[in-house]
Amino acid sequence: MRITILFGGSNKERLVSVASAQALHRALPEADLWFWDVRDEVRDVRSEALLAHARPFEDEFVPGGPSKPLAEALDRARDEGRVLVLGLHGGRAENGELQAMCELRGIPFTGSGSASSHLAFDKVTAKRFAALAGVATPAGVLLADIDRAFAEHGRLIAKPARDGSSYGLIFVNAKQDLVAVRNAAKTEDYVIEPFVSGIEATCGVLERSDGTVVALPPIEIVPAEGAFDYTAKYLLKSTQEICPGRFTPAVSAAIMDHALHAHRALSCRGYSRTDFIVTDKGPVYLETNTLPGLTAASLYPKALHAQGIGFADFLRDQIVLAEKAVRPA
Repeated sequence: MRITILFGGSNKERLVSVASAQALHRALPEADLWFWDVRDEVRDVRSEALLAHARPFEDEFVPGGPSKPLAEALDRARDEGRVLVLGLHGGRAENGELQAMCELRGIPFTGSGSASSHLAFDKVTAKRFAALAGVATPAGVLLADIDRAFAEHGRLIAKPARDGSSYGLIFVNAKQDLVAVRNAAKTEDYVIEPFVSGIEATCGVLERSDGTVVALPPIEIVPAEGAFDYTAKYLLKSTQEICPGRFTPAVSAAIMDHALHAHRALSCRGYSRTDFIVTDKGPVYLETNTLPGLTAASLYPKALHAQGIGFADFLRDQIVLAEKAVRPA
């Protein structure tokens, strides 16, 4: 078995992916490194080149060397019996397309399968399935009704229907923000919801190779400047991520229960992370990430640590689980 960390991608989250790959490589130093670039080509990467990239959240990673189209690289992975550890986020890496390409070739890969990834990636559909599982979800607002909804609720929030790392997040606090939403919605679909006031939280779910599925300790998020956007997540040192969160036992239990329900409703595999707003009436679902960040600063590794699970141990068990999905005993 050859382990290969696949990272990069052709979407906006490729910068986060490089930081995840650095953490993955430190935990799995024996793994090969493959970089998927914006031209849809894959390159072998040397360890020194990846680890020397000092500002992954801000600067593009541009390795040299020969490349081959993504499809050819996946053919190589199949022919060489590789297991892919996906250090990828967003876009075709998380919407099920890459997963389908791997499944068609019989390549083991970490994380959820193609159908689950596609379902969870669409925030509207994911919210609908979470609601079917009994998880509280915010109401949706049609773009045509945005003026009426703003007048009724006073505050709205808008976010791309299929994007991550809080790219494109718009807080609608004044009438001029409605123009920003309409302009943004011209180029991609947006989810618009009444603003839900409360504490931001997230909860990871872990599936082990023995078949057990557990929720990890919930994390409380205190954004540095009032919004947990890309800058707050990755660039500001003043953002607080408290794990375990300062919730009552009953609230923590509710968050963990809802995260498990969302994971199962969306048929996730291996691991996931679900985001919530905790109100005085309980947690309200926001979205589920099937390939959450695995950087040294990311939330999922913090929850693993709080649970007493080593990052390398987590990854090796995920590799076993990935192999089982393709080659069950």
